[in-house]
Amino acid sequence: MKSTIHHLFFAALLGATTLSITACDDLLEPTPVQQLADDKAITDAGSARSATIGVYDRVQAYYQLNWPVLGFLPGDNVRFNGTLNQFLQIDQNQLSADNVLITEAWTQMYQAVNGANNVLAALPGINDPLLPAAEKNQLLGEAYFLRALVYFDLGRGWGGVPLVLTPTRSKENGAGLRRSTLAQTYDQVLADLTQAESLLPETATRNRAVKAAARALRARLHLYRQQWSEAEAYATQVIGSSNYRLVTPYRAISTAPFLSQESVFELTFSNSDANSMWNNWFPSALGGQFNFQPVPAAITLLNDPATGGSRSALLASTTINGSSVTYGNLYSRSAQRDDPSYVLRLAEQYLIRAEARAKQNKLTDALADLNAVRNRAGVEPSKAATAEALLLAIENERRVEFAFEADRWFDLVRTGRAGTVLGVTDQRRWLFPIPFNDLVADRSLEQNPGY
Repeated sequence: MKSTIHHLFFAALLGATTLSITACDDLLEPTPVQQLADDKAITDAGSARSATIGVYDRVQAYYQLNWPVLGFLPGDNVRFNGTLNQFLQIDQNQLSADNVLITEAWTQMYQAVNGANNVLAALPGINDPLLPAAEKNQLLGEAYFLRALVYFDLGRGWGGVPLVLTPTRSKENGAGLRRSTLAQTYDQVLADLTQAESLLPETATRNRAVKAAARALRARLHLYRQQWSEAEAYATQVIGSSNYRLVTPYRAISTAPFLSQESVFELTFSNSDANSMWNNWFPSALGGQFNFQPVPAAITLLNDPATGGSRSALLASTTINGSSVTYGNLYSRSAQRDDPSYVLRLAEQYLIRAEARAKQNKLTDALADLNAVRNRAGVEPSKAATAEALLLAIENERRVEFAFEADRWFDLVRTGRAGTVLGVTDQRRWLFPIPFNDLVADRSLEQNPGY
């Protein structure tokens, strides 16, 4: 039987078509895409640096389109404005195991994991005078951070997943590896973040991992695990750093040259390494496909001075056939194609700490954190006076603040509110399906219930 991990890495070869079981039997022999050939091993300073950049590139691949879509399209801010079934399934919360976006995201994520594993396995043994100890530690820290980010995303998307912690060198690697539990998956994320924080520099780089990025992701991890005091503590470390601040106006977070002081970690693009996300949001009159459209309720919230404030800049409008059409404007650099992918922002750290404090009945401090975000947006302070009212206000604030980022669906799932807010009462649908192709490749891999 072929290993799950073999299939994870060669699945990208399958393209966007759904293969039959018979076809799969003939395609299980290719070398895994991420197998590291002996003549391309990480052996010196140059190859170590290149390999680390390669891991960023693989993370960038799933954050450009697939992951944001899986974060916002199942929620209540955005609808799919087209006919492609893979998007309609996500929009309607009716995913199938052969969904192309699910398969692509899963494959891209495990490609990133394997890239990080290659760096982590090779770097400690490199002795190159051009690679000083400080830089070696930094590269190791970046690999640990990126692997933690991917496994965190895999966990919140699919639940417990196979934990691959060594490089995939051949088809046989990973044979017999089964899914870990969600708790075990998050334990691995924590272990990687702990290592990353100890190795990374205390600098303000925003498109490479540093200590603050590890702390910010750890605050998010503790929030998801309902470890309120730890979430508060790590968010406080990031908020307390002089390297970060909430920027005004709100639009400054997504205005070139990017890397604003609010950004803790983002993935950067350029015209030669393009982010085409704008094309999915812009109407055809502006050269786009208008695949993703803000729903009327989200438009109302963003345009309302009492809720959206300056976040109305996330919307723009144009006239088509004599009618005004509103579209999402977070990704707006259609000519330069260099919009970043937003991963960790300071505003989230304030709202993480607000939620964690509210859960600990620190209501005054929680309200202050919530209002820091509202104040930056030019919105009147909240007057929520109870823990229940505060938590709802924080939930609503996150909906507006991260309207078109990979946030809303995962928020409603982690808080158990996806049934109440979205009507997705079948909790089996709160997790994504394991891709069909991987189930075919390894019969020991268990599907999530309900698929």
